[in-house]
Amino acid sequence: MFEAWGRFVYRYSAIVAIASAVVLGATVMGLRDGGPLSTATTIGANVESDRAARLMDSEIQGQIATGSTALLVFRSSRWRVEDPEYRSALEASLGRVSVDRRVRAVVTPYSVPPAAASRFISRDGHEALVEIDLRDDSSVAADYFGQLRQEVRSDRLEVLATGEVPISAGFTKALSNDLERAERISLPLSLLLLLLVFGSVVAALLPLGVGGLTVLGAIGAVLLLARATDISQYALNLVAMIGLGVSIDYSLFLISRFREELRRTASVEEALAVTEATAGRAVVFSGVTLAVGLSALLFYQGTFMASLGAAGAITAGIAVFYSATLLPAMLAVLGRRVDRLRLRIPWIGTAREPGIWGRIAAAVMRRPIAVLVPTLVFLLALGAPFAGIRLASGGTTMLPPHWEVRQGYDRLVGDFPGYEQSTLTVVVRYPGGNPLAGEHVGELYDLSRRLGALPGVLQVSGPFDVDPDLTRDDYLRLYAQPEDQRPSELRAAVKDSVGRHIVVYGVTLNHPAQSDAARQLLERVRAQRLRQGQLQVTGPTAFDVDTIDYILDRTPATAGFVVGCTLLALFLLTGSLVLPVKAVISNLLSMTASFGALVFIFQQGHFASQLDFTPQPIDPVIPVMTFATVFGLSMDYEVLLISRMQEVYRATGDTTRAVAATLQTTGRLITGAAAIMVAVFSAFALGDVLIIKALGIGLAIAVALDATIVRALVVPSVMRLLGDINWWAPAPLQRLLVRSGFVERWVPAPRSG
Repeated sequence: MFEAWGRFVYRYSAIVAIASAVVLGATVMGLRDGGPLSTATTIGANVESDRAARLMDSEIQGQIATGSTALLVFRSSRWRVEDPEYRSALEASLGRVSVDRRVRAVVTPYSVPPAAASRFISRDGHEALVEIDLRDDSSVAADYFGQLRQEVRSDRLEVLATGEVPISAGFTKALSNDLERAERISLPLSLLLLLLVFGSVVAALLPLGVGGLTVLGAIGAVLLLARATDISQYALNLVAMIGLGVSIDYSLFLISRFREELRRTASVEEALAVTEATAGRAVVFSGVTLAVGLSALLFYQGTFMASLGAAGAITAGIAVFYSATLLPAMLAVLGRRVDRLRLRIPWIGTAREPGIWGRIAAAVMRRPIAVLVPTLVFLLALGAPFAGIRLASGGTTMLPPHWEVRQGYDRLVGDFPGYEQSTLTVVVRYPGGNPLAGEHVGELYDLSRRLGALPGVLQVSGPFDVDPDLTRDDYLRLYAQPEDQRPSELRAAVKDSVGRHIVVYGVTLNHPAQSDAARQLLERVRAQRLRQGQLQVTGPTAFDVDTIDYILDRTPATAGFVVGCTLLALFLLTGSLVLPVKAVISNLLSMTASFGALVFIFQQGHFASQLDFTPQPIDPVIPVMTFATVFGLSMDYEVLLISRMQEVYRATGDTTRAVAATLQTTGRLITGAAAIMVAVFSAFALGDVLIIKALGIGLAIAVALDATIVRALVVPSVMRLLGDINWWAPAPLQRLLVRSGFVERWVPAPRSG
């Protein structure tokens, strides 16, 4: 089938190229007509914290004016907040913002009652907090907040912006900057490496062109998908990271095999047919495996990872499409001109294999156990830190310490009383009717007092905490009165915290949201029982814990799906049951080492100053994304190696010779491909957003280990130990594959030598 496709492309290259251009045009329309990207990290997961938040949105938020908030932190080393000079400078800097029609209100330490002013003044008295209430919600306000920020200027006070809207805008800007920076770095670096591999300008430009078109088309397709469903703003970075890396790799494999076949035959058609039957087949299987691995993220419906899985699978599909259509059509047109504009440097792009990979393989296979055991120990030692992983959803601290919104956040948490605390939001639901009915009031009052008595709880706010002098009987009496006869403070509390069927409490904790102490308190709050009401808890700590549990609950099924589909794809490619198992185990080794490195770097804090990040727990998105992506990417080299080994084995009947000859033939190519992949991922490792930085580093480490230590040491030693068992499968299965056309019928060759 693949050989026939190669001949078809050669004869009808113009038609194939036009079809590729039509598909590109259709996807690029998304750049103009695509939908907006989502900044949410949870979009409908059926977990307790999300259900409670939806209850509040449906029953209480409609009673409260919509909008969003930004915070400004002012500081003076000379004056204190109560000094007239400080007040004059602060109010002067806010003059233009105060009258901006997009601003609902500006709250300063001077505009609130004296009793509330302490919340707006730092502990040392030199910093003031200003709250800017905006009329639009965060997603809209983030687009114009930069303009508002420019309106706040002071030559006497230092000003930092933070809070809901600036942080949201900061993440959007950081992700955009990360994408642009990675492209500026990875494209020239990839071109340099391609020149070193091919020694020809034309051959080097082809993969880069295919990579650029893949990324362009994939971004357009993802933006079109965003019109129908929520797609995370992280998707574009993932598309660029994966699209550029794999499309260049696929092109590298195809062009290398095409040049190799041109040296063997005078016919360009024959060279293209053999290229498609070998490297083209391997690329399709590799791309399918990558798409399957990334689509496994769809198991995490309700989190932004599901949209990343869809975006990644689309990218892999487009990379395979252009590798199977546009690139072969260009090779058909160029023919032997693919080697035009050669670099006149003897050691670049030479066709003669230096033989170092063959010598390494031969040396490894002479003493396979002596090589395999220490190599496994080394890889497992690299992965050892993974045993101490601590998972927590990332927040503002994922931005670099030098960013303004991050500096403002650090000042807010470190200098102002109460902002280092966290809040659990308790939602009590009575499905049958009014939550303030007489039979419920006593139960709700008792719950409020039990919550307030828990160790670590600073205060409880809600409709039963309006006045500390009011007793249980007082609340029973007051809520039995008609609403218009209740005190105004009570009516205000009911408006803010009581819906048709729910009552909401705010439980303030003396612990940061991601701390173990906050998680333990969450567990104790959720353990509270009511006779009639249904208690649910939301808030940052609850979302964090629920998201982690949600991901962990689905990870076994996800891993099983990825591994199972990988085994199936490799079995269909090779006709062997043993080689797919070896490939999966090899992947897990490099992946474990990569996970250990992530914990060592980002959780334990090694190289934090060099990489410009704050050590913190690992966001659960990072290992899951790394697993799904690495499993697919490592198949590039596995498929290429196995395909070539199978060719030699079928010709010689000698596994040892097949391994040595294949590594000698493809080792340099795999090294070059891995170097390009590592270069692309490392460019994203220079990003500002911690998730992108960690993904870049994790993927770069995994690919580097997989293409060097695993392929050079683990694979030859294991295949030498297994011998002919590598190619084993039950005879009925092999006959089925032959009849289906997945593998060729062949007769084992007699052993040579």
